Amino acid sequence: MKVGTGFGGGWLTGVANQAQHAEELGYDFASTPETQHDSMLAAALAAASTEKLEIQTGVTIAFPRSPMVLAMEAWDIQHLSNGRFTLGLGSQVKGHNQHRFSTEWPGAPATRMKEYIRMLHAVWHSFQTGEKPEYIGKYYHFTLMTPNFNPGPLDYPRPRVALACVGDAMARVSGEVADAVIPHGFMTDKYMREVVLPNIAIGLKRSGRTWKDIDVIGGGFTVFGETEAEIEQGLDRLRQPISFYGSTRSYHEVFEVHGLKDLGMQLHSLSLQGKWGEMQKVIPEDVLRVFAQTSTYDRLPEFIRDHREYAGRIGLALPSRTPAERERAQHIIRQVQAVQTPGVPRGTD
Repeated sequence: MKVGTGFGGGWLTGVANQAQHAEELGYDFASTPETQHDSMLAAALAAASTEKLEIQTGVTIAFPRSPMVLAMEAWDIQHLSNGRFTLGLGSQVKGHNQHRFSTEWPGAPATRMKEYIRMLHAVWHSFQTGEKPEYIGKYYHFTLMTPNFNPGPLDYPRPRVALACVGDAMARVSGEVADAVIPHGFMTDKYMREVVLPNIAIGLKRSGRTWKDIDVIGGGFTVFGETEAEIEQGLDRLRQPISFYGSTRSYHEVFEVHGLKDLGMQLHSLSLQGKWGEMQKVIPEDVLRVFAQTSTYDRLPEFIRDHREYAGRIGLALPSRTPAERERAQHIIRQVQAVQTPGVPRGTD
């Protein structure tokens, strides 16, 4: 099992130290978000500051960017990192694309994302081989490349592409064209097993691939801690992400699987009124326990074997401020890394 953590999310001045710290602790990979700062800039700084750590964006918002521009940036980071870069892509929802990024939304985001990734592959193939491109899709096309604009081949494989998903259509796309799957932050184990994993399987079948051809990061709300008291505190902190993501109607399929659609609509209504503080208060305690799986750190390897058998990677955020915490974190990371999983969902032929 590969173990990852996060870095970045703030000003770029802190990225190098954060990535180096993750590498020193023994994490296999580290992922940077794209909320208030650019994920590709953070990834480039992390790649330049580390030697072994795999660098991943989690996620880079695709549609506001030209596939060619993003392909060039990813190619450069793959070169800079000596082959350690994974481009994590996400679509974002319609409202943010249109009103925050000023990007057109022609519909069918899953179909568009599939084309986007295929064009990335086409660009990288042209970079590597010098062959004339002939990619033509409904939303994107790539038919021109001259030597003056070709950076040339790499001595490493092309960047891996990981796709974030929450809906069934995007899960099918991930199975069809992605190298890895990043389950959305608003995810439960029940939804993962009933919706996401079966649709990944459909995509794999469409492309003639198997579970060995895709890397799934363990998904679903989790709370880990040293003690049950720490876990209880962590559960209470879940009110914020559940209320925030749950206010977006695009994610209400997760609520529906649990029979909680009315809660989603209540959160959406409060968000339209700007009552962000009140939203956390309407999350009942029983919903926290339904949504989240928990484990102490001592039982974490057992938890992963029992509940993340489909995953080849898992993300952890372990305390590491003091020497004692760093030593404890390194021990937990080694314990989890020793876990072997089949990488295939339970009950799958």
